Amino acid sequence: MAKFAMPLEALLRRFGSPAMPALFDVRRRAAYDEAADILPTAQWRDHRSAAEWAHAIGPGREAVVYCVHGHQVSESAAALLRAAGVAALYLEGGIEAWRAAGGPLVAKAAVERFRPGGPSQWVTREAPRIDRLACPWFVRRFVDRDARFHYVSPKQVSAVAAETGAVPYDIAEPGIEFSHDGPRCSFDAFVKIFGVRDPALDRVADIIRGADTGRPDLAPQCAGLLAITLGLGAVESDDHALLKRAMPLYDGLYGWARFAAGETHGWPPKPGA
Repeated sequence: MAKFAMPLEALLRRFGSPAMPALFDVRRRAAYDEAADILPTAQWRDHRSAAEWAHAIGPGREAVVYCVHGHQVSESAAALLRAAGVAALYLEGGIEAWRAAGGPLVAKAAVERFRPGGPSQWVTREAPRIDRLACPWFVRRFVDRDARFHYVSPKQVSAVAAETGAVPYDIAEPGIEFSHDGPRCSFDAFVKIFGVRDPALDRVADIIRGADTGRPDLAPQCAGLLAITLGLGAVESDDHALLKRAMPLYDGLYGWARFAAGETHGWPPKPGA
């Protein structure tokens, strides 16, 4: 493996967690325009001008760039970024290796629609619980790691959205795309609209839906998620602080679904456990 390559397995292991580096899609513009999907949270940038956009990454922030197959385009971008002082690697095998390994992808059209430039903004009802904590987790891990969330009184969500340009979610009003639809909750709407196909995420969605819609029969973990999010809300009155405390909860739930769903524990412990 080349010195400055990010191994595919290493990035897959870090996906969906706070350890995920800043991702940049540096496919040639024609290839990007023809593409239907991108890596979660990735932003397109011109590989030839990497030295010019390096400053926007921020000090101390690790970056990974990818092209189609991980050849000269992404290597060029990574080299220019390193020369500008950024800790940059290129993804080994590019987006096609990620795709072949079953790595989650996001619909490019949806990302461009809801993250048109700069950090995206989202608004929902105050005092978030379950679904309204899970949706921001999804956005920050799959769409926009710098997304901003606003919590307002229930009757003012649509009005605040109109004033600020934020996207409303989880309110029962006509025309709201990110909301409940029959037995499905708002989290399901995010997964559907952004076109993510990921068995682990589907498992997490079942748990969130069951906890949020009074269907604890959907998964054994539903009751636990309900209790923990209600408990966090009971001891944390600041909505933004509550979201910060809840993010690791959903990181752990997703990590369990991806890597540890088959693990069991009992007593007495087995030798060496």
